[in-house]
Amino acid sequence: MIPPRFDLTEEQLEQVIRVFYAAIRRHEVLGPVFARHVTNWPAHEAKIAGFWKNAILHQPGYDGNPMQVHMAAGDVRPEHFALWLALFDETLDRLLPAATARAWSALAHRIGNGMRMGVEDIRRKQDRPPVLR
Repeated sequence: MIPPRFDLTEEQLEQVIRVFYAAIRRHEVLGPVFARHVTNWPAHEAKIAGFWKNAILHQPGYDGNPMQVHMAAGDVRPEHFALWLALFDETLDRLLPAATARAWSALAHRIGNGMRMGVEDIRRKQDRPPVLR
């Protein structure tokens, strides 16, 4: 069995997901975007928890392609990722020990920046080079 990337329990992970998505639903910018795409919040939260359990705890079971989903949504904008990450960081800082929050935040930022670049790239004019920052 592969050890977790960092010190985090399954219970802590699930609490972060619950609290974070409650905050997402109340967020003035992100809430409406998510509301257009998420019709079953418990199922969405379970799927996202599965993603993080796979990424952090190395638990099998996640089946999905977050990049494809975000690019296909049509109304996800590059600037949404900074808002998402800031809200996620607030949740991590509030619920987890500092070292665990920093480690999960670093992973989330790496993934989020990759998805932001993918969304930017699909929206760029085809005669322009990709944005790599």
